[in-house]
Amino acid sequence: MKIVSGTSSISLSDQICKYLKTKPTQRDIKRFADSEVYVEIKENMRGNDVYLIQSTSYPANDNIMELLICIDSLRRSSAKNITAVIPYFGYARQDRKVVPRSPISAKLVANLITNAGANRVLTMDLHANQIQGFFDIPVDNLYAAPVLLKHILKNIGTKNIVCVAPDVGGVERARAIGKRLNAGLAIIDKRRERPGQSEVMNVIGEIKNKSCIIIDDLIDSGGTICNAADALIEKGAKEVYCYVVHGVLTGSCIDKIKKSKIKKIVITDTIDNTKKVKGVSKIEVVSIAPLIAEAIKRISQSTSVSSLFK
Repeated sequence: MKIVSGTSSISLSDQICKYLKTKPTQRDIKRFADSEVYVEIKENMRGNDVYLIQSTSYPANDNIMELLICIDSLRRSSAKNITAVIPYFGYARQDRKVVPRSPISAKLVANLITNAGANRVLTMDLHANQIQGFFDIPVDNLYAAPVLLKHILKNIGTKNIVCVAPDVGGVERARAIGKRLNAGLAIIDKRRERPGQSEVMNVIGEIKNKSCIIIDDLIDSGGTICNAADALIEKGAKEVYCYVVHGVLTGSCIDKIKKSKIKKIVITDTIDNTKKVKGVSKIEVVSIAPLIAEAIKRISQSTSVSSLFK
């Protein structure tokens, strides 16, 4: 088994290798002056099961291209099996035609990864579960819920809490975590006038004098979650916490979080935000490296991955 790290997931890859008691494969990835990606694998790959770890976060297009070139490089190195480990799958929000004559970009990216030569994909909390069907190769969609649950139990507890879905699409995720915490469920009814902007309309559920835990798969510009926190406090919530899998954190998101009524926001390290969140007391990062590492171990041993979440 070989672990190869792309440039967007170096820290995460190092933690995964530490868990698996192995060393990352030596490789050379660089950019030419015109931004072309060059990849050279420095070790023998012939006949090996290779796990290529690369999040397709910002800059999304550069990281996707690097992922594809790495896959091609490994395929031409006669690797036996190539598993693309994509902790954060970019373009996942473009999973359907919203208006006429628009693309389904998530399907396009799935085709690119498959045609580049990947034999399997391992990812984390896809924005839409149906994206698994866009691939013609096996896809293991992991869930960060066990990691988030552990943090909630340790730092907040289960007394007088309610799990909140920031929109209708997040109800299933919030309900699943709430069930394990024996907590109630609330839903934010919002309207989105244009991409990147949302307006909270109503709060459905009993949240007065309760500790509210907003559960979401990603935070981008921060508008939705910060508006949701404001609405919850206005409706009588005691305090608001946020647990988010993917910290995209674009634009002025960090400033919005600092000024918001959120007491603490917890994100995972599917995206490397070390520099962005440094010194921000309201944001805490928890690692999903052990979870991904255990999944890699089970795939390599042909044992159950789904049992990780029972």
